[in-house]
Amino acid sequence: MEPLSARGLPRLSWIDTLYSNFNYNTDGYEGDGAEDVKSQDGSETLPYIDESPTMSPQLCAPQGPDGEAVSPTPPEGLLSGGEIEKGLEMKKLVLSGFMASEEIYINQLEALLLPMRPLRAAATSSQPVLTIQQVETIFYKIQEIFQIHKEFYDALYPNIQQWDEKVTVGHLFQKLASQLGVYKAFVDNYKVALETAEKCSQANSQFQKISEDLKVKGPKDSKDCTTTVTMEALLYKPIDRVTRSTLVLHDLLKHTPKDHPDFPLLQDALRISQNFLSSINEEIDPRRTAVTTPKGEARQLVKDGFLVEVSESSRKLRHVFLFTDLLLCAKMKKTAVGRHQQYECKWYIPLADLTFQTLDDSDFCPSIQVLPEYEIEEMKIKISVLKNEIQKEKKAPKGQSRVDRLRKKMNEQESWLLLHSPTIPFRIHNKHGKSYQFLLSSDYERSEWRESIQKLQKKDLQACVLSSVELQVLTSSCFKLRTVHNIPVTSNKDDEETPGLYGFLHVIVHSAKGFKESANLYCTLEVDSYGYFVSKAKTRVFRDTTEPQWNEEFEIELEGSQYLRILCYEKCYDKSMLNKDDNEIVDKIMGKGQVQLDPQTVQSKNWHMDVIEMNGIKVEFSMKFTSRDLSLKRTPSKKQSGVFGVKINVVTKRERSKVPYIVRQCIEEVEKRGIDEVGIYRISGVATDIQALKLAFDTNTKDILVMLSDMDINAIAGTLKLYFRELPEPLLTDRLYPAFMEGISLSDPAAKENCMMHLLRSLPDPNLMTFLTLLEHLKRVAEKEPINKMSLHNLATVFGPTLLRPSESESTKAQHITSASDIWSHDVMAQVQVLLYYLQHPPISFAELKRNTLYFSTDV
Repeated sequence: MEPLSARGLPRLSWIDTLYSNFNYNTDGYEGDGAEDVKSQDGSETLPYIDESPTMSPQLCAPQGPDGEAVSPTPPEGLLSGGEIEKGLEMKKLVLSGFMASEEIYINQLEALLLPMRPLRAAATSSQPVLTIQQVETIFYKIQEIFQIHKEFYDALYPNIQQWDEKVTVGHLFQKLASQLGVYKAFVDNYKVALETAEKCSQANSQFQKISEDLKVKGPKDSKDCTTTVTMEALLYKPIDRVTRSTLVLHDLLKHTPKDHPDFPLLQDALRISQNFLSSINEEIDPRRTAVTTPKGEARQLVKDGFLVEVSESSRKLRHVFLFTDLLLCAKMKKTAVGRHQQYECKWYIPLADLTFQTLDDSDFCPSIQVLPEYEIEEMKIKISVLKNEIQKEKKAPKGQSRVDRLRKKMNEQESWLLLHSPTIPFRIHNKHGKSYQFLLSSDYERSEWRESIQKLQKKDLQACVLSSVELQVLTSSCFKLRTVHNIPVTSNKDDEETPGLYGFLHVIVHSAKGFKESANLYCTLEVDSYGYFVSKAKTRVFRDTTEPQWNEEFEIELEGSQYLRILCYEKCYDKSMLNKDDNEIVDKIMGKGQVQLDPQTVQSKNWHMDVIEMNGIKVEFSMKFTSRDLSLKRTPSKKQSGVFGVKINVVTKRERSKVPYIVRQCIEEVEKRGIDEVGIYRISGVATDIQALKLAFDTNTKDILVMLSDMDINAIAGTLKLYFRELPEPLLTDRLYPAFMEGISLSDPAAKENCMMHLLRSLPDPNLMTFLTLLEHLKRVAEKEPINKMSLHNLATVFGPTLLRPSESESTKAQHITSASDIWSHDVMAQVQVLLYYLQHPPISFAELKRNTLYFSTDV
C-alpha cells in the first residue's frame, strides 16, 4: 500500500498513511489470496494487498505502460462525454465495488474462524494443540468482527440489488462505525496475538502447518474456489479493513447530494471512523519488513521521515529510518535522469547504544541559526503569490510551460521553508561519544520519534556493528522500504488533492478526563501549513486536577491546513528545569492526538463538537471555520455606540480624546506587564477573554481597569489587534491606500521619505495621533526583543495588514483580482513593508510633522 507521503503530505503515522492515501489500481482482488512472498533479499514480506473500495472485480483498473493506474471503464450507460456521470448511479458503482471487497473480507474472517473452533475444542481434550488462553489470545474478537460485517453485508446486499434514487444506506454505515470499539480491542491485542501465534508455531509443528495453510473462499463469481493464505496475513485484515470503510465513506459522500437523507448519516459515520483512526494512531505497521540480518533475525522498518539535521553548523535535509535495532540517517544521492534514486548513509546508531541528550550535557550544544520570523513570513507570502499565479496560468491557453517554471520556483521556495522553519531541538547521543542534533517544527513529532525509539529499547537489544557490505545492503533497501517518499511540498501533491483550508478556525477547548493523578494541566493547538506543523495557541494551566475544565476559545489562522492537533501537557514549575535552551519544552506531554479538518464538516455556520482520544485521555473540543474571503472583509459601520466597528473619529469625538481610550489602556497594560512576554502580539489570546473585554469596552463598564489588571496579557494584546481589525476602514484609510502602496515601492530614499511623510500628514488627526501612539509603543516592545522575541519585523508582520488592509469596496477598485484571498497574497508584503518603514524611522512628532513645510503638497 502506497503511503500518504507519496502524494507529498507530511507523514503523520502508519494508520493515517493507510486511510489517507492508497492506489486505485490493483489487478482485481487477486492480491487477497496471494501467498506470502520472499523479497529480493530473501526476507519474509507480506503480500501487497489492495482491496480498492470503489472497484468491483469486474471493474479492476488496468495499468498503463508506465505502471500507473488507468481509470477503469464503467459499465455502459454511465458515460457522458467520456466521463463517468456524477450522482446516484456513481454512488451505486462505489457501493457495488465495496460490497465485492466486503464479501472477500467476510471470507477471510471465516477462514480464520475455521481452525479456531477445533483448536478451542482440542484445548480441553487430552491432546491439546494450544491452551485455551492461547486460542483466546490469537483469535481475540474475530468472531465479533465477523458477526458485525456479516450483518452489515446481509443488510446492504438487498439495497444494491433493488437500487433506486430513494435507497438509503447511511444508517448501515453509521451502525458499522458505531461498533468500531471492537476493532480498538482487536488492535490493542494485535501485537500479542502475532507474538503468541509465532511462539506457538515454533513450539508446535501441527499448529505451524495450520497457520501456514489457511484456505480462503473466493467470491461467488470467481473461477478459483479457494486460495491459500497465512494466519499472519489474515490477522492483519481487520486492521486494514477500517481504513477501507473510511475511504469508501469519502467516496459515497462525494457522490451523495447534500439534500439526500443519506448525507448527514454518512458524514457522521465518517467522523466516527476518522476519530477512531486517530485514536489508534500510534500502533506500528507490521508490514514494514526489512532485510534480515546475517544471523537470520528479522530487521523491520518501524518509522521514517524527513528531518532537518544540524551538521557542521548548517542545516541539512535528511531521510531518517528507524529500524527495530538501529537508527539510520541517510541523504538522497543525485542520480542521472531515468536512473533509480539511491540513498547514501551518513551515519547509524544501534538502539542499544542510543541515549537522549539532555541540555545539561555542555560538551555538545551547537549554535542553531534561527532566521528572523519576518523572513519566514515573507517566504510564505511569496509562495502564496506563486500559487495564485499557477492557478491563473492553468486557465490560460498555452499556459503549461509557464506553470512548469512557476512550479519549479515554488518547489525551491517551499524546500527552503522546510529547511529553515524548524527550531525545536531533538538530540540523540551515541554511548561511544558521538552526538547528533535534529530540528523539528513540532513537539508532537519529537515526542513521536522519542516514544518510538524508547518502545523499541524496552526489548532486549544487542549492540550491532555493520560491515560496509551490510550497511550498503541496508541503505539500498531503504529506497524500497520507505513509507515517506517525497518531501512534503505542494509541487509533490496531486492537482486533485484538497488544497487545505485558508481562513480562521475557531476552537473551544472544553475539558479533559482520564488522568490518573492530579496535575497542573494545559493544552496546545497545532495546525499544518506549508508541509509542517506550527503551534498556534495554548490554554491556561488548570492546577491540581484530574478533570480540567478550560472552556477557552481560540481563533487560529489557517494557511492551507488539513489537520488540527491537540497536545496535553503537565506544567513544570521546578525552577531548576527552566534554564533551558529557548526552544526546548521541558513540560511533560501527557497525551497527543489529531483530527482531520474536513471542509464539509467545519465550514458549516454551527459549532462542531468533537473528542480526541490520547493515551486513555479524552479532550473535548468544538470548532467552526470562517474562510479567508469572509474574514478579510471590513464591514461598514452601522452603529454609533460602543467602540468596536465604529469610525475612529466618532469614538475620539465622543470621548473628547486624541487617541481612543481602548488603545491607550491596552498599550498601558501591555507595557506594564506584557513587554517581557515571549511572543507578545503573536501568541493568540483566549477568544472568550477577548470577547469579554470587547463587551466591556463597548458598554463602557466601570470596572474595566480591574478586568484589565486581572486578564491574561495575550487576551489584552488580542483585544487591541481586534479593535484595529474591526475598524470599518483601516487606520491608514482607504483613500490613501493606493498611495501608500506606491510610496513604499519608490527606490529613491529621498523621494520615498518625502512621499511617506506627506502621506502621514494627510491622515485625519485622530488616525494620525493613534498611529503615532501605537508606533512608539511597538518600538518599545521591540527594544525588549532579546526577551520577548518580537523584532520590528515580527511586529510589522502582525500589525501591517491589520492597519492597512483596505475595506472590500476599495480593495476591489484598487485591484483587478477576484477574491479576497488573492488580494491578501498580492498586497500583504507591501502592507508589512509600509509599517516597517515607519517603525525603523527616527521618532516622528505630531507637531513637527504638521509644522514641517519642506514636504511637497501633492495630491494623493
